[in-house]
Amino acid sequence: METVINNLVKDALALNATHASVAEVAEIKFNEDFRKLCEQNSCGSYNKNWMCPPAVGPIKDLKERAIRFKQGLLFQTVHPIASSLDWKGMMAGGANHTKIFRKILECMENNYNFKEILPLNAGPCTYCTKCAYLAGEKCQFPDKAVSSVEANGIDVMDLVKTSGIPYYNGKNTVSYVALILFNS
Repeated sequence: METVINNLVKDALALNATHASVAEVAEIKFNEDFRKLCEQNSCGSYNKNWMCPPAVGPIKDLKERAIRFKQGLLFQTVHPIASSLDWKGMMAGGANHTKIFRKILECMENNYNFKEILPLNAGPCTYCTKCAYLAGEKCQFPDKAVSSVEANGIDVMDLVKTSGIPYYNGKNTVSYVALILFNS
């Protein structure tokens, strides 16, 4: 198993993750207060996306689903921005992070024999240009749709710190975190 873990981290770094490690799910801290941030619509996606609250489901159910996994590949991407007010740069960094996330997820699906995988990304699902939720339709790509680490109640700050990944990566940078849970 140690070889698999080392290869996962190497693959994530080779696919442009800035930092990567494997986290033990038993050590992940969950906090329902993160759902309150979602309900305050701090990212603008509340009630607008199948993978965001309230559509993604009760936090209790999401936590129960997550703790069925043993480990997860935790990775972070860091992107330069012009200033702490560079919204366009932050959005570009997020889009680039999601491209890296999709490549790493595809690598895990194609090169590892995991029994099951639960991918969690940063922010709302952006697989579709416009989420079918807004039209009152079912998700068109349920096998590609992903919810966020935070929507699942995971304390990202604690998770990166306990995994040896810096939370803050310097002035004029924006960092995004993803966690792909797996069972061997």
